[in-house]
Amino acid sequence: MQELRLKASELLLREEWHDSVQVYTQFITLCRSHIEKHPPPLCNSPHLTKIQRSLCLGLSNRAEAHFRLRDPDKALRDCNQALEIEPTHYKSLLGKGRILFALNRYSAALLCFKSALLEDPQSNETLNGYIEKCKKLESLSRTGAFDLTDWVLNGFRGKTPELAEYVGAVKIKRSEELSGRGLFATKNMDAGTLVLVTRAIATERCILSNEEEDSAENAQLVMWKSFIDQVSDSAAKCTWIRRLISTLSPGDDEASLEIPETELFKRELTEECGESEPDLSSDDLLNILDVNSLVEDSVSAKVLGKNSDYYGVGLWVLASFINHSCIPNSRRLHVGDYVMVHLSKDVKAGEELTFSYFDVLLPLEKRKEMSQTWGFSCHCRRCRFEEGFWADKQELKEIEMMGLGKGKGMVDFGGVIFRIEEAMKRWNVRGREKGYLRASFWGVYEDGYASVKRWGRRIPASDVVVESVAEAVGSDERLLKVLMRDMTNKSGVLEIERAMKLGKGVYGKVVKKKSLRSLIGVEIQEQKVY
Repeated sequence: MQELRLKASELLLREEWHDSVQVYTQFITLCRSHIEKHPPPLCNSPHLTKIQRSLCLGLSNRAEAHFRLRDPDKALRDCNQALEIEPTHYKSLLGKGRILFALNRYSAALLCFKSALLEDPQSNETLNGYIEKCKKLESLSRTGAFDLTDWVLNGFRGKTPELAEYVGAVKIKRSEELSGRGLFATKNMDAGTLVLVTRAIATERCILSNEEEDSAENAQLVMWKSFIDQVSDSAAKCTWIRRLISTLSPGDDEASLEIPETELFKRELTEECGESEPDLSSDDLLNILDVNSLVEDSVSAKVLGKNSDYYGVGLWVLASFINHSCIPNSRRLHVGDYVMVHLSKDVKAGEELTFSYFDVLLPLEKRKEMSQTWGFSCHCRRCRFEEGFWADKQELKEIEMMGLGKGKGMVDFGGVIFRIEEAMKRWNVRGREKGYLRASFWGVYEDGYASVKRWGRRIPASDVVVESVAEAVGSDERLLKVLMRDMTNKSGVLEIERAMKLGKGVYGKVVKKKSLRSLIGVEIQEQKVY
């Protein structure tokens, strides 16, 4: 036993985790066998025998090795068994606290760290650091009061901000308008409101160079295989992760899938998983990843603090319940391994939250082609309206060919905008539907407002069109860019308010006034406009 203990300790110090687990397992088995054959004379004695102390330490050290191998279930089980032998064992309390902290279970981790501090007040510097982090992150997980200001103002340099998982005023329901299940607002919320923050089950990233297309495709395939291996490993080792992944759709038979409660995704509220958890076959896992994985740098997302050539894919389970719509109301920020989902426009209670899986500032036929590559057909309000509207409007097709089908130098975009606006007047297109059509021809408007030739009052002002499109399809960086470009000659309070509202829809309220100003490049006066 002494020989095994020394060998296991040496392997642990050398960070040879797999071998360390194997040797500690032999040592623990021998300890238990010895205790079983030679039980202590007084089972309820407050004093532990030497062999019991050795067993307790062996379990605690094996827990450390399991934790380093990203096997939280086994690590927690070893810590709990060690604490059954000696409830005040410092190393086991510290180890259990660190495991719970890594699992985002801050309240439970806090209790462990406080108990460990009572046993060893000399370690107050290390433990107080953990205790303060637990308090801070537990508060964030309850309130969602995240603030990325300092990090943004520092140019995304330094350490990525510590985030906690957060679930706001949302719930999963059957989607009446779109397919399957979706995420819905449970109260009225305005643009920029944070609705959830969640950490990836796994991510994989690479830098895509400007090499040949085949090389980039091969790099993505290698990355995808590594990503699948990571998710598979995490699901095999953690029953809670396996439970979460099993709630996702494999892409068929949506009607038979259960509606999970959002409490399942609030890690703070979950208990340690039992042994009887759902099975997840490799085929099921591949189908789930194919349907639910998210690419970080997409049209509805912004990657903060990463190189623009950085290509990443990940699985963020709760965010995967958000369906596509061509009139999206949500966007996401990627910060480290976390995704922060916020509203890109105001929503009402009961409204479904949606992303744009592809560029929605395109005409109907282009969007249809894009949706087919994703394996679905969009039937949102905008698509249904345009499906019936474009059918008998030959002029729209002519305008599309004129404005979007030729080289930019050959088109008078101001004239095309004038024709679109006049046609909408004749057809009595108003309100939100006008925003839909402007969004479909956004490429024309964007180039038109950037061109040298001005049509003056014969075409609507850029801020009017931007506001109309944003109300229809939510905030977008391209809308913000046009608005900011045309604010050079007018930067009054009203214009600044418009820019800030649009900026909130793009970046969310986690980016406060100062940092939002630096991101959108507007000189904001001291008036209270945010």
